[in-house]
Amino acid sequence: MIPVLPAFWAVIPAAGVGARMAADRPKQYLALGTRTILEHSLGCFLDHPSLKGLVVSLALDDPYWPNLACASDTRIQRVEGGDERSGSVLNALLHLHAQGAGDDDWVLVHDAARPNLARDDLDHLLSELADDPVGGLLAVPARDTLKRVDAQGRVLGTVDRSQIWQAYTPQMFRLGALHRALADSLVADAVVTDEASAMEWAGLAPRLIEGRSDNIKVTRPEDLEWLRLRWATRT
Repeated sequence: MIPVLPAFWAVIPAAGVGARMAADRPKQYLALGTRTILEHSLGCFLDHPSLKGLVVSLALDDPYWPNLACASDTRIQRVEGGDERSGSVLNALLHLHAQGAGDDDWVLVHDAARPNLARDDLDHLLSELADDPVGGLLAVPARDTLKRVDAQGRVLGTVDRSQIWQAYTPQMFRLGALHRALADSLVADAVVTDEASAMEWAGLAPRLIEGRSDNIKVTRPEDLEWLRLRWATRT
């Protein structure tokens, strides 16, 4: 029996500049095959039948977005991004609320520069968390030996990797709960690096759903080159 997947909104924070890529434009607008990284990151959601709509948070003076074919897609709404990821996501959630989305609606937040999300992973996340009281995120168990170091780079000890996972996206939470967690953490000036950490700060325990390790985030030039070589073998 094929499981019925819950309907969801998608939020893509895409206002960053990606300075570590040392490129002539924000990394989400670099080419990967015939489309940009951002277009690939959006594509997995736009192709999904359970999508209710998508909000992308962009820099106010973004000159690249209007040139993308998907910019005219009526399922996509644009909002102004914040100085940090949390602000960009919060602006998108406020927009969804203003459009009539409910507190209990599921929202999936995905990195703009994570273009290799597999449909199977997305469906698995939706299926596993459909009735979860908190929500959760795709993640991958740490595979390498991990070290704690001091300020001089000297090893202080080895970390037990059996309890360490790498947090990926999408991250899936109820609209109302995520909105409150992000807003309250910003008021408290708490350090939150993703949506899950905001929920943790609010006292909740997100669930980790194991996903594919190739759902990588493009951060450095070698990440993009790895994806280009990997995708070249598909044809």
